[in-house]
Amino acid sequence: MSVRFTTKARARAVALVVAAGLALGVTGCSGGGDGEDGKPKTSAPASKGNGGPGPSTQEGADEVLTELRGEGGLILKITSAMRDAGGFVTLNGELKNDSAQPARVSLRAAGVETEILRHGPSLGGATLVDSASKKRYYVLRDTEGRPLTTTNMPRLKAGESIPVFMQFPAPPADTSEVTFQLPSFASGTIQISG
Repeated sequence: MSVRFTTKARARAVALVVAAGLALGVTGCSGGGDGEDGKPKTSAPASKGNGGPGPSTQEGADEVLTELRGEGGLILKITSAMRDAGGFVTLNGELKNDSAQPARVSLRAAGVETEILRHGPSLGGATLVDSASKKRYYVLRDTEGRPLTTTNMPRLKAGESIPVFMQFPAPPADTSEVTFQLPSFASGTIQISG
């Protein structure tokens, strides 16, 4: 067996485990029924053209964990950072153009990895830094090398915003505070829930 074949087989096995974990996480988080006020629960629409799951928002949850300013008047608000049983942390938020001119996310936000850049503009360069453990966690990828984050983000008109998400491997269970970093944006500290 060649080293290349073994590496590809190992990568496929890891991807299968990740996909199974995601499926379990989605199944465990899918609740039915009515909300507390007796009205049916609604879910957030999936992000347009991102090729992955859209961010989920909780009814009435306007809490902002951190707000990061970027180039061209862009503001990234992280509204949730949820740890799930599958060993992942999913960040949800909103990207808004706060300027008077149209703006686009910098290509640097996708990072520098060829595998991720091949799939177009994204937030694939995002990382979570656990200072206590001295570890950095990168955005996860699927079996095709696509980042598990919002991709193909459009040019935003003045005042326009879009929902965004990013998924990372989870830091140890006793780590609840991490620093979020995204190229071309300021850094910010967030609290992980769950």
